[in-house]
Amino acid sequence: MKKTAAALAALALTAACVPPQGVSQTDIALFDTAVASIGCDLVDESDYQPVELQTGMPRAKLIEIAQYKVSLKEAVSLSNGGVRLVTGACTPAATPQPAAPAQT
Repeated sequence: MKKTAAALAALALTAACVPPQGVSQTDIALFDTAVASIGCDLVDESDYQPVELQTGMPRAKLIEIAQYKVSLKEAVSLSNGGVRLVTGACTPAATPQPAAPAQT
């Protein structure tokens, strides 16, 4: 798990806003769907394994896509070394605004 966190941190520093080499739009869509199905967070083995199985992608490719998503602000880095998607099915719920006072 610590190796995964270190890899995520290193990739975050070097990630560009271009898709990783060999990653198609289909791969990105599969990634989004799989990560959403596990609750939107990729942190440890219990998160990566089902995403690997659903997408057919190796962990290294998932990490590259996650960092690409962070660079696009479609995901955020978590303090525990993981990543949370914040788009599509993983878009955080909007905070309700207080109602305006009634005018009389």
